Amino acid sequence: MPESMLLAAAAGVVAGALAVGVVVLLRRLAVQSKELGTDAERATYETLHLASRAAKHLRGDMTEADAVRAARHLRSMLGADTVALVMTGGPVAVDGDETLVSAAERLADEAVETGRPQVERRVPTPSGETDAAAAPILADGVAVGAVVAFAGRVRAGLVRATGEVAEWVAAQVELGELDASRAALAELEVRALRAQISPHFIYNSLNAIASFINTDPAKARELVLEFADFTRYSFRRHGDFTTVAEELRSIDSYLKLERARFGDRLRVTLQVAPEVLSTVIPFLSIQPLVENAVRHGLEAKEGGGRITIIAEDRGAFAEITVEDDGVGIDPEVAAQVLAGGTPGEHVGLRNVDARLRQVYGDEHGLVVETNVGAGTLVRMSVPKSQPGRSAASVDARAGRPAEPDGRLVP
Repeated sequence: MPESMLLAAAAGVVAGALAVGVVVLLRRLAVQSKELGTDAERATYETLHLASRAAKHLRGDMTEADAVRAARHLRSMLGADTVALVMTGGPVAVDGDETLVSAAERLADEAVETGRPQVERRVPTPSGETDAAAAPILADGVAVGAVVAFAGRVRAGLVRATGEVAEWVAAQVELGELDASRAALAELEVRALRAQISPHFIYNSLNAIASFINTDPAKARELVLEFADFTRYSFRRHGDFTTVAEELRSIDSYLKLERARFGDRLRVTLQVAPEVLSTVIPFLSIQPLVENAVRHGLEAKEGGGRITIIAEDRGAFAEITVEDDGVGIDPEVAAQVLAGGTPGEHVGLRNVDARLRQVYGDEHGLVVETNVGAGTLVRMSVPKSQPGRSAASVDARAGRPAEPDGRLVP
């Protein structure tokens, strides 16, 4: 083919590509234009976006930095010249003219004291005068601060908007308090589990260790170390979550101590998929199931029995099963246990079920299959991927170095 024809062909290809590119670009611009919608829709989106960015700074223990960032977003939401966020006994942040901080604190005090919006005209500033509107932040009916907006001319619309923003801030404060209450409740539930473990298990473990001191000192020393590992894990003070690997390590220590007491009457089968070892789970969520199997399943069975612990990879979920071939439970009693209708019995099962439902939703509660004389199977399923939680973050909160291999000590 002559060189001129090759050049012409190449030019045609380039021109065609450019034409296609222009068409694609125009179509994208058209689609984006449609997606942006009307001015009202764009304004709504912008407001929601600002609200979501401000919310994270308003929950929990608000710091000075949180207040500064929140005030910046609140100012954008209100469209005011200056906005102050004043928390009673807490941080004070002004976004805009910082010379207005004294006026903002005074107006906030009035709004908090009266529990009503305040409007003031001609507030002096270094450059002249400005108007102000303040609205109390009423969390659970108690004034905890105020939002103060400054503008050259405060009209009714800004007064209403300031009040609505203050109500929204109050809702975020209440949500933060609710989160704190949930965390405190979770801590109490974990403490309840620890209290359940301590009297029964510790007494039996110490007796088992004592029985080996004279006959097998090496065995006694080994059991003391296992006891130390188990209690160190069970009574740690940091972290509401752990990993499957960490929980299984603790269970390994627990079962070694129980085997010292039961001897050949306690047999254990462990099947764990490596993929689930790093899965994050609520602290003390598998161990109570194993202890329940020992105490209520095998202890009363003549000749003992077997506990089977299986952790399987189910795609997006880790499925953990604890099964025993012990005496079993009446299915109606098991249902009452999970419903909280049998105080004092199977506390571990009920506690774990409640925490799983609280963290992951009702569909992730315990599944219990049992019958009298037929043993008991307890199954739990947790997401392998949990935003905000990872094996590394759990290790950091618990104050220990991360273990990248995640292998279980047999």
